[in-house]
Amino acid sequence: QALLAESGGGEVQEGGSLRLSCIASGLSFDYRAVGWIRQSPGKMREVVACVGNSGNPYYSEAVKGRFTVSRDNAKTMLFLQMDNLKPEDTATYYCAARKYGGLGCTHLVDYKDWGRGTQVTVSS
Repeated sequence: QALLAESGGGEVQEGGSLRLSCIASGLSFDYRAVGWIRQSPGKMREVVACVGNSGNPYYSEAVKGRFTVSRDNAKTMLFLQMDNLKPEDTATYYCAARKYGGLGCTHLVDYKDWGRGTQVTVSS
């Protein structure tokens, strides 16, 4: 059974930093894109950062220049360094692994395995 578990969320002041971690078990990150998806109340889930098989990261415009995604396939871990946080970054952040095959990592429907999420709250 595939399990992904996020950690590192919390409450921080605007301009602060957090580092999210995700560790997976029962699955491999090899040949799979992995990413961080967030959801704020009343909004749809969005891919904020992901890394495809090529290793090239993708960032949404909202977080580009402030967030850094990295992966460790050997340890099946995914990280998200979040700097200069803003109140609009407040959301539940999910770690997810894309289904095998295909390219890219930006389409939500392609993600097969999900964690339960970790809450990030940024106060002004």
